[in-house]
Amino acid sequence: MDAAIVNLGLGNLGSVQAALWRHHAQSTITFDPKVIAQAPRLLLPGVGSFDAAMDRLRASGLDELLRQRALGDGVPLLGICLGMQLLLERSDEGHLPGLAWISGRLDRFQPQAGRPVPHMGWNTVTPSPSSRLFTGMRADARYYFVHSFRATGVPDGDVAGSTWYGDNFASAVEKGSVAGVQFHPEKSHQDGAQIFRNFLEWRR
Repeated sequence: MDAAIVNLGLGNLGSVQAALWRHHAQSTITFDPKVIAQAPRLLLPGVGSFDAAMDRLRASGLDELLRQRALGDGVPLLGICLGMQLLLERSDEGHLPGLAWISGRLDRFQPQAGRPVPHMGWNTVTPSPSSRLFTGMRADARYYFVHSFRATGVPDGDVAGSTWYGDNFASAVEKGSVAGVQFHPEKSHQDGAQIFRNFLEWRR
């Protein structure tokens, strides 16, 4: 097994697994602590409610197991869409605290002319020069987004990429062995495939 995909019960995880398979990476979709404890890398995808996801993680004790694996053991972990949001401290969507592995919070996009909510469709990401996730990415790469909340207050050193949607927001984060992307790499064709390729090359 090359990776464990944490099953929050929120979203189509099969598309993430299929994207990994295209890189000849074997993965399992699981909520089993024993499997997660042995996985060489972890993916935390999801769509939907911030509070529902955090409640499921905390009720199962997986929040602490994931913390130990990613922060303690240095196992690479990639959060996707809601999974990236969970890495931050809190969200205006709900009341529960996030994992707080990366400083920052989520606030809702305010509708304005030319900026409907949710932010849905294709957009670009300006990568940080030091980002490992975006290594080798073509200059005009585009990614598929569907979200109503954006990351704010993320320290500059933890921002791996930013996106313009009425103003700039952190659309990708990296800190140590932990990374997150607000877009869906599994729906982003060759550019998303490069994100997975780069992540699969990470080592402890």
